[in-house]
Amino acid sequence: MSKFIPYKNESDVLHVSGLTIENRLDRITISGDIDLTADKAGLADARALHQLLTDVVGKLEAQTLPEQLPPPASATVANPFA
Repeated sequence: MSKFIPYKNESDVLHVSGLTIENRLDRITISGDIDLTADKAGLADARALHQLLTDVVGKLEAQTLPEQLPPPASATVANPFA
């Protein structure tokens, strides 16, 4: 499996326990939930999250950033079940 590089593409997905981390060109989406238990499994999950966030912060700090991105574009489509 290739390394998850933040903001590199629109296809990488990383799973850490119950979390799904989706890579986008302009955002990282994190959904789900996680219990960081006081055991080796919890430590492994915490380390994985720590590394991910370290990579994200490093990538963001290396750029000139706007104050805020506009919301993602969306389109309304006809209900296929109506």
